[in-house]
Amino acid sequence: MAFLPWVLGILLVALVFVLWAVNYRKVGPNQVLVISGRTSTVTEPDGRKRRVGYRLQVGGGTFVMPLLESVQVLPLDVISVSIRCPEVLTAHGVMIGAEAFGQVKVSSDERLLHRAVENFLSRGTAGIAAVAQEVLEGHMRAALGTMAVEEIYSQRDRFAERVRGAAQADFQRLGLELLAFSLKDITDSQGYLEALGARRIAEVKRDAAIAQAETERDAAIRAAQYRKEGDVARLAAEAELAAANRDFEIQRAEFQAAVNAKRAQAEMAYELERVRLAEQLKRQEYQVRLVEKELAARVEEQEIALREKHLEATVKRPAEAEAYRARLEAEAEAYRKELEAKGRAAGMRLEGQVRAEAMREVGKAEAEAMREKAAAWRDYTQAALAEMVIQKLPELARAVAEPLGKVERIVMVGDAAGASKLTGQVGAILAQLPAVVESLTGVKLEELLAQKLGAKEEKES
Repeated sequence: MAFLPWVLGILLVALVFVLWAVNYRKVGPNQVLVISGRTSTVTEPDGRKRRVGYRLQVGGGTFVMPLLESVQVLPLDVISVSIRCPEVLTAHGVMIGAEAFGQVKVSSDERLLHRAVENFLSRGTAGIAAVAQEVLEGHMRAALGTMAVEEIYSQRDRFAERVRGAAQADFQRLGLELLAFSLKDITDSQGYLEALGARRIAEVKRDAAIAQAETERDAAIRAAQYRKEGDVARLAAEAELAAANRDFEIQRAEFQAAVNAKRAQAEMAYELERVRLAEQLKRQEYQVRLVEKELAARVEEQEIALREKHLEATVKRPAEAEAYRARLEAEAEAYRKELEAKGRAAGMRLEGQVRAEAMREVGKAEAEAMREKAAAWRDYTQAALAEMVIQKLPELARAVAEPLGKVERIVMVGDAAGASKLTGQVGAILAQLPAVVESLTGVKLEELLAQKLGAKEEKES
């Protein structure tokens, strides 16, 4: 129970804080809080004071009494306004159309701000733009009626300043501020601006043609003057160049003479040095040749000594050795020949004895064979001879027909009986064999064959 007052106090503080937080209203720097419900004193621009039932808060925040006060917001943003006047008479009675734009906003001055709140709080930004457009359009028409078309077109800043000055008092009474105003464009349906432009274009063209002619004249005069100055400068430069070339040629000739003199001195010194070096070179060559000859003589002496030693080693000593060897070989050959002669004589004696014995035996065998052959011939009958001849007949027939067997091809020209004639000729040659045998051996084959056949028939019977 002792903590109850503390709890109630805390709850009360919390409730107050929540109420304060809920009813504390904030706005940005471009907004105005209008808190209605309590009275406040307002000072007019003319210094009068009056009582109103609201208070203002520009940006920031303030506590709003719950149930007693209500809150509304009025924006302080810049509002763009477009103004168009399609048909307006100028000071000279020319009908033109004009288009402009302006920038307005609620005034931040506290005295004028109250008027804006009272005039536009419920209408918002759209109401402010509509009222500002109407006010500017009226003052724009009034300004257009007091100025000529040429002045409006060429003096736009003056026209805008006249409109701003005429509308300033109305905007202050409305609580607004005109930040900027500018004429965007002007048009006409009668062709006045085009005619004005044509005249101006003609004037400009005329002035341009005159200026161009004057410019060309001045340019021609200056060009001639510049050409004259250029020719003078060119001739002066050519003279200077010729003088410079002359000086250059003179200096170059002097330099060339000095160079030639130095070159001649250098060539003479070179030739002298070359001769001196050639003489030294010849002396060196003579010394080298002398040394070479001395060395060659020494080398030749050493070569002679070497050749003598070589001859002694390769000719004299080998010759002595060869003579000694030849003497030994001759003695050995004489002894060998003596032994060979003795052996050959003994061999010849033996060989003669053997050969005589062999010839004696051969003679004996040949004599015995001759005796036996003679006995065989004596015993050889006529029938045996006929048998031998008959056995040789096939070989004779083969020898006669052998040349025909070696012939690869025989071409017969004539009748078809040529082949039979060829075989008939072979048979005719064979039929002549008995006469040939008889002429060579004296043996008649017909008689031998008849005897042979008769003996065979007797055996069979």
